[in-house]
This record gives sequence, C-alpha cells and structure tokens, in this order.
Amino acid sequence: MKIQIPDALKQDAPQNVWGKILTATPVIMTVIATMLAGLASSEMTRAQYARSLAAQQQSKAGDQWSFFQAKRLRGAMQRSTLDLLQATAELRPLDASALGKSGAEFNAVLGALQKTELPPLPAAVELNPTVKTALELLEAAKPDEEIAALLASLNAQILIDAVRAARDRADAFDAATKPVNQAIDQLEKKLGGADKQLLRDFTAARLRYTAARYDAEARLNQSVAQLLELQVRKSNLTAERHHRRSQRFFFGMLAAQAAVIVSTFSLAARQRSFLWMLAAAAGLAALGFAIYVYFYV
Repeated sequence: MKIQIPDALKQDAPQNVWGKILTATPVIMTVIATMLAGLASSEMTRAQYARSLAAQQQSKAGDQWSFFQAKRLRGAMQRSTLDLLQATAELRPLDASALGKSGAEFNAVLGALQKTELPPLPAAVELNPTVKTALELLEAAKPDEEIAALLASLNAQILIDAVRAARDRADAFDAATKPVNQAIDQLEKKLGGADKQLLRDFTAARLRYTAARYDAEARLNQSVAQLLELQVRKSNLTAERHHRRSQRFFFGMLAAQAAVIVSTFSLAARQRSFLWMLAAAAGLAALGFAIYVYFYV
C-alpha cells in the first residue's frame, strides 16, 4: 500500500518541525500497516504448515495403530491355534536331543522354543516428565483440554526425540529377533519328515514363542503410536496459536490503516492537532498491540 500526499496539502502544512511530523505521519503509519500485514500473512502460512504437519503425523500414528492391532490379532490367533492343538492332541515338552542340532545359535533357538525366551528389549529412554504425564492422561482417555494444557509449554523437539527413540527401540527388537526367526524357519523345514509327535511338540513351542513375540512387538508399536498422537495434538496447538496471532496482527493492521486515513485527513483539516493526535494514538496502539502479540501470544 503506497500513500502519495498531494503537493497542495504539503504546501498547506506548516513549514516547521510540526509540519514535517504531520506530513510524515501517513507514511510511517503505512509502513506499520504493511509490516503488520506481512506478519499476519506469515502467521497464517505457519498455521497452515502446522495443520499439514499434524495431518502427516496422524497418518503415521494410524499406521502404528494398524501394526499394533494386526500384531495383537496375530498373537491371539497363535494362542487360539495352540489351545486347539492342546485340546485335540497330546503335547509334551520339546525334546532338544530329538532335534539333532547343537551350537550357540541352536541354544538361542532352543531357549525361544522351550522357555519362550525373547531377545531382551532394548533399554527404554527416560521420558520427559511432562511427556510421561501426557501419555498417562492419553491412556486414561482424559479430555483433550487437559492434555493440551500440558503440551502447550512443551518444546516440540522433545516429542520428536521421544518418537525417534521409540522407533529405534522397535527396530532394534526386530533386528534382535530376526536371526532367531530365520533359524526356527530353517529348523521347521528340516523336521518335515520327522516323527509326528515331535512335529506337534515343535509346532506348539513355536506357537507360544510367536504369540509372545507378537505381543512384545505390539507394545512397542503402541508406544510409538501414543507418542505420535501427542505430536498431533502439539502440532494442532501450534497451528491454533499461529492462527490467533495472524488474526490479531490483522486487527493491528486495520488500526494502522485507520491511522493512515485519519492522519491524511488531518493535513486538510483545520483541527490538525486533534486529528494527528488521534492518528498517532491509533498507530501507537496498533504498534503496541503487534509487539504484545509477537512476544506474548
């Protein structure tokens, strides 16, 4: 927005310091209005970005919840199959000597099948107390307002680090179970023509191990999903904050534009001092309001 003061009005203004201030006021108010318009546009762009980010995070959380549900369902199917097998056939503890193998790798497989031993879970990273409390509220299905009050002052980077640590923990567990899973698959192929009782015992042991593995993986996916849900809420809070700031910068811009109009009229009016004071008050109010919004909203 550009203000061009007519030469006639310039000549009519007093040729002293007061006159210079009078003629400069519309220009200053225009600069302030332009600055506030830019801030309003910038805040709206940030709000749109935060909304888009929240949608992406919600999609990722949905993926993790799908993994969680699928693995819980697979674990339940393994246990149901085991129950059916126990009800229809006699099962015995798996005989390690009948498998005809030895070695450190075989011992790990034997521990998984005989004792349902899973590889140790990687150590969990200590969560920020605020994040921990927010997760407890989320799990207890508390109102969003309570969770939002906690997340409002939380640094977004803390949540990003927590999600990354949870993902790394899930990936580390997958990497730890992969060799055991492959060894069990190979062992099952070699037992294709073995005694039926041995096959039933092996199948029952594998079902128990697989059910326990799916349950552990599901819990890890659940942890990632819950942290992503907090990220979604945090991003939405950020979007709402930028939207409010954009609205208030826009109101400040309107006040500055009103100051431009009033200060321009004051050049042509007889009561210049009153109108100039009114324009200056509007401009200072707009500037002060903008500073307050920028630092405190």
